[in-house]
Amino acid sequence: MRISAKADYAVRAALELAAAQDDGPIKTEAISKAQGVPHKFLESILNDMRRGGLVISQRGGQGGYRLAAPAESITVADVIRVVDGPLVSVRGERPPELTYTGPAESLLPLWIAVRANVRAILSEVTLADVAAADLPEHIHRLTELPEAWTNP
Repeated sequence: MRISAKADYAVRAALELAAAQDDGPIKTEAISKAQGVPHKFLESILNDMRRGGLVISQRGGQGGYRLAAPAESITVADVIRVVDGPLVSVRGERPPELTYTGPAESLLPLWIAVRANVRAILSEVTLADVAAADLPEHIHRLTELPEAWTNP
């Protein structure tokens, strides 16, 4: 799995909104500055998130963006799917749509397992969890594995 710049920026923007969800709308410029995200790219990302139902925009002097739902109900997977599509794809196709033959036949269950594991993590962790630095314990355990921090 590869996390695109767009997905990374979208999650970071969503986290800024989660951290300030009780403070009212936040301007794009403030999110851009806080997270070091290019302003024009962020505008496009926030528009995708608005069309995807994750954020609400408000015009005017007190305008900006805010989450469309509580941060506790929006997962990291929700954000990534809105801006990038499926969490795991192979050649742009979803694993269940693939077929393999011969010695490659067992690739399909492998790709399905990869997708299941990615979903198991990203669909469980909410914006509120990340913003509060309160990740589930089993995720912390995964990061404690020495091979988690090295490139083979």
